[in-house]
Amino acid sequence: MHIMEGFLPPAHALAWTVAAAPFVVIGGRTLARLAAERPEARLTLAAGAAFAFVLSALKLPSVTGSCSHPTGTGLGGILFGPSAMAVLGTVVLLFQALLLAHGGLTTLGANAFSMAIVGPWVAWSVYHGLKRLGAGPSVAVFAAAALGDLAAYGVTSLQLALAHPDALGGVGAAFAKFAGIFALTQVPLAIAEGLLTVVAITLRAPRLGPEAGR
Repeated sequence: MHIMEGFLPPAHALAWTVAAAPFVVIGGRTLARLAAERPEARLTLAAGAAFAFVLSALKLPSVTGSCSHPTGTGLGGILFGPSAMAVLGTVVLLFQALLLAHGGLTTLGANAFSMAIVGPWVAWSVYHGLKRLGAGPSVAVFAAAALGDLAAYGVTSLQLALAHPDALGGVGAAFAKFAGIFALTQVPLAIAEGLLTVVAITLRAPRLGPEAGR
C-alpha cells in the first residue's frame, strides 16, 4: 500500500499532502485532548501505534513484483477514533519511510491519506454502523478492520491510477489493473487483519471512556 518515493508526480504528491493536512491538524488537537483528559490512555495509544507499525511493515510478495501488507490502523480507528489515528498513522508512516525505506517522504501525504485517514474512518464508520444495527462486538470489529484495510488499498489504487492512467483506457482501466494486482493477496490479508483485530480488542478490557470512538 505504501507508494514509493518519487512514484507520484510532484503535483500529485503535493495535492495529496494538502488533502491530508487538515485531518492531521485536527487529529493532533484530538489526540492532545485525549492524552490530557485520560493520561492512562497514553500507553494504549502507544500500543495502537505499535500495532499499526508492525502490521503495516510486514511486506508480503504480490503478483508482478509488487507487495501487499495489512494496515493495522483499523484497531486505532475503533479504539481512539479516526481523528487521533490520522496523527498516529502519519507518524508510523514517517518512521517507516525514514527507518525502513517503506514508502517515502514526498509520498507521505498520499500514504497518510489512504492508510491513516480513509482506512480508520471506514473502520470507525463500519464498526459504529454495525453496532447500531445490533451486530455483536466481534462481528463489528472484524468487518470494520477488514473493510478499513480494503478501503485503504482502494484509495491507493486510485492514487496510482490518477498518476499513471492507462494509455487506452485512462484512469478507469488503470484503477482496475492496480486494484486487480493487489486483490489476490489483499483480500486474504484483510480477512486475517480482521481476525487479528478481534483478538487484540478482546484481550483489551477497559474502554478509553467517552472519547473512545470519536
